[in-house]
Amino acid sequence: MCGRYNVIDSPEVRALCDILGITTYPPTRLNISPGGQGEFIAEIDGARQLTTGYWSALIEPKATGGYRPNPKFKTFNARSDRLTSSPLWKKLYSSKRAIIPATGWHEWMEGPDGKKQCFQLEFGDQAIAFGGLYQLYQFGEELVPAYSIITLPPHERVAHIHEKSLPLILQPKDFDMWLDPTFKQTDAFADLMQPVLRHVLRAIPVNSPKDMLAVGPVELIPPD
Repeated sequence: MCGRYNVIDSPEVRALCDILGITTYPPTRLNISPGGQGEFIAEIDGARQLTTGYWSALIEPKATGGYRPNPKFKTFNARSDRLTSSPLWKKLYSSKRAIIPATGWHEWMEGPDGKKQCFQLEFGDQAIAFGGLYQLYQFGEELVPAYSIITLPPHERVAHIHEKSLPLILQPKDFDMWLDPTFKQTDAFADLMQPVLRHVLRAIPVNSPKDMLAVGPVELIPPD
């Protein structure tokens, strides 16, 4: 997965939040990049909450104020094959799992002329529930949330656009167990870590992640 995604305040995103029992909705955010802020849903202090956090699991204070990703490590994505071996991911995977509501994500494909074309990848008729991990930092008196999105091996039908990885996308039947911090038998999630398309994926060439202006025909990628 590339380092850009978006969430648009829409009936589809609100419907996802309703399913999750969240009564506040994430604001529209285009072109969310690593270190930027986005919203995630997790069970914290016994209740599901929509929380604003920094997109990178390891963050640190900036000298000028605010926070930034730790420059030594890239932790905005968590590779599925490292969830039970990396000390950082293993700790979070056992009890700090989150859902990141989204409308779509962006990948760039290099064309025959060497120029890269940006694509918006989305379902169109429903929102996306990325599976992720989170943690809470205590910097002085400030509690600062941070999160990552889990990535899977590439899917052959999407490899012509992005050959490296596919984000983990959860289905409603997965939500309760995934968000339950007391459920620590992570072997039960093994099937989720396979790169499977469970819904028609729309690949829309766009001018830029900042304006989402379509510049070509939509490609429909069928589910498995």
